[in-house]
Amino acid sequence: MIPAGKRRAVLDTLDDAGVEYALTDEVSGREYTAVVSFPLPTEAVEPILERLREAGIERESYTVVLDAQTVVSKKFERLSEEYVEDEETTGRISREELKTKAGEMAPGLSVYVLLTVVSAVIATAGVLLDSAAVVVGSMVIAPLIGPAMAASVGTVLDDREMFVRGARLQLLGVVVAVAAAAGFATLLKTVHLIPPMDPTTVGQVQERLLPDFLSLAVAIGAGIAGATSLRTGVSASLVGVMIAVALIPPTAVIGIGIAYGLPLVVLGASVLVLVNVLSINLAGTATLWYAGYRPEQWFRTDEARAATLQRIAVLVASIAVLSVFLGGVTYMTYATAAIEDDMVADVEDTVAEYPEATLVDVEIIHEQNVYQRAFDPRPERVIVTVARPPGQAYPDLPDRIAAMVQNGDGPVVEVRYVDTVTVSARDDRQSASQLSTLAPLLSSSETTLQNQHPARPL
Repeated sequence: MIPAGKRRAVLDTLDDAGVEYALTDEVSGREYTAVVSFPLPTEAVEPILERLREAGIERESYTVVLDAQTVVSKKFERLSEEYVEDEETTGRISREELKTKAGEMAPGLSVYVLLTVVSAVIATAGVLLDSAAVVVGSMVIAPLIGPAMAASVGTVLDDREMFVRGARLQLLGVVVAVAAAAGFATLLKTVHLIPPMDPTTVGQVQERLLPDFLSLAVAIGAGIAGATSLRTGVSASLVGVMIAVALIPPTAVIGIGIAYGLPLVVLGASVLVLVNVLSINLAGTATLWYAGYRPEQWFRTDEARAATLQRIAVLVASIAVLSVFLGGVTYMTYATAAIEDDMVADVEDTVAEYPEATLVDVEIIHEQNVYQRAFDPRPERVIVTVARPPGQAYPDLPDRIAAMVQNGDGPVVEVRYVDTVTVSARDDRQSASQLSTLAPLLSSSETTLQNQHPARPL
């Protein structure tokens, strides 16, 4: 809407920019004399709005940005090519649209709390059931992407109100999710809706007890994806699921740890949640700043830059402190993998010295307690399965394998033998008859041989 006295300046601005427009007189008797409508490529919205402000269209005036499906015009095509070639505006919406979308992604308080509670309860059920499908379902309804993006947008555009709202909603979401998960897990345990169990033996729980640097990569990737989808105007639904992956299941594990009185479970999952929240905010803020978003008034750019750098520094410092924990877990994971690789290689070399024997499998079994396994990467048992021709015996093989695998107080070593049988059939009927006769013998061969040559714990 063009204010009184600004019509010529506005139209000249549009003409100079090569923009086609339609002008309609405004006769409602207010302070506006006309309404001008014009199509723009997405990349041109912010630059043209800046020119119009210089011409006198202030924030007190009405400017409405609508989505157009298609514009058929040679002049519009030339305008699109001009702004697509501008690297500073390629693939990004205007700052006004960015603020609007970020505000819309953060729902009202009551809806936000309700969806967070529901997603946390569903995630808790999925974790206790060890069901990945149920856990994924809980992520779909989690409304956590909005507050994270609102905080990032508020930082780069120096909008303190939006930043504070985003930060508060994130904190509230984590607290509500943990409380809902703890309450639901306590209810299940109290009324015996689930059998007595050790949560640390559940796969979905174990995955989130000892986070390593891979968890950091997931959270940073989610933050970058969220900010990119926001600044390009692409639907953020799927990206929201990605951010929920980093937050909802760990909060459910925290609640389960509280319900079952497991402080180490609460500690490990809490570190993961903190790292993920900080990393998502760091990645989102850095991505939007790198994309060129700045405050509307040029004299506030320096203030926004200082605030952004300060908040990024706080986030980086916090992540660095928590990374000590992540680094320790990553090292223990590496140490465990190295020990297992060395054991498998030693077993393969030992069995290879027996030409008629064939190594079938090497099974390495660790302690059930995930924390004991983290601090002591050595396995509890090593089970080696070897195939051999009938009648062959290798009495010294278990001792040799144990000597290679064990180093001081090493694992218990078991060697299991499986006889191999070759059947030569003259015809299909005879082959079927022989195989049906041999099937019971083959199925019981491993048990019989283990009785003759029992496992030897050393």
